[in-house]
Amino acid sequence: MTFCDVLRRAPVVLTEGAVIERLRRDRAVTLGPHVLNLALLYDADGRRRLTRLYRQYLDIGQAYNLPMLVLTPTWRANPERVRAAGLADCDVNADAARCMTALRSSYGPYAKHVYVGGLLGPRGDAYSAADALATDDAYAFHRPQAAALAAAGVDFLLAATLPAVGEALGMARALAACDCPYVLSFIVRPDGTCLDGTPLHEAIRRIDGKVRPPPTAYMVNCVHPTVFAAALEAARVQDAHVCERVVGLQANTSPLSPEELDGRPDLDRTAPEDFAAAMIELHGWFGLRVLGGCCGTDDRHIAALARRVAPLHGR
Repeated sequence: MTFCDVLRRAPVVLTEGAVIERLRRDRAVTLGPHVLNLALLYDADGRRRLTRLYRQYLDIGQAYNLPMLVLTPTWRANPERVRAAGLADCDVNADAARCMTALRSSYGPYAKHVYVGGLLGPRGDAYSAADALATDDAYAFHRPQAAALAAAGVDFLLAATLPAVGEALGMARALAACDCPYVLSFIVRPDGTCLDGTPLHEAIRRIDGKVRPPPTAYMVNCVHPTVFAAALEAARVQDAHVCERVVGLQANTSPLSPEELDGRPDLDRTAPEDFAAAMIELHGWFGLRVLGGCCGTDDRHIAALARRVAPLHGR
């Protein structure tokens, strides 16, 4: 099945848990100051540590034979940051895509259930809408990375941790030009708005109305399940169609706001079983089909979630 097929047909698709935040707190790992975990691809020990973390998640998907999404370590691999990191001579997005597809291939028959997404992030601070690019500037800024990831053969593109609709619209135009399925993932507040104050249902309506082809789907990431539930319920009151378009959540383990989380030295965590129970509730309430983790999660949270997802697949 293609990525679009599995998104339509599977009861639930599992995603990875936190990657960057786990590596950031590993004293043996030094993230690149500009490109974060992407820098680890160009260091033998760093690459081993990075792939070992991804394998933890893939091993869980394989153990339960669940469809799974994994993302390239390219959230900060835009041309501006790649130049600042001294990697302009490397085809970094293609290298990251090749790393992930090779990792998938190592899983034999299970590999056909794994879908590699090319990951992009906003130019500035994901927790600050004030840092977001204007729409036309965002299209020009993100187009090279989107094109590089699509050309490298990823199954889909994902622009994640988006704080503002203007930049998201420009990113959507850049991704739409790549002839590849693509998904946009926002940060939301409990009142159903994005961080720039735009109601989520209005953001979706605006992007769907202005971009061709429109996003394959939308997601939310980097918020707690309780925050997501409040936000989507508020959006659904305004437009019931929003639940058809928002298909997934990569959730934090903390209910704190972005302002409270930004720069926090320690993790505010939910126990794995409590996290998994909350995520499965969201599947029941809103029909979410893509479930996974963001800040604060690790393999224990994804394993607890997989145990609850498996019966939905008859396993």
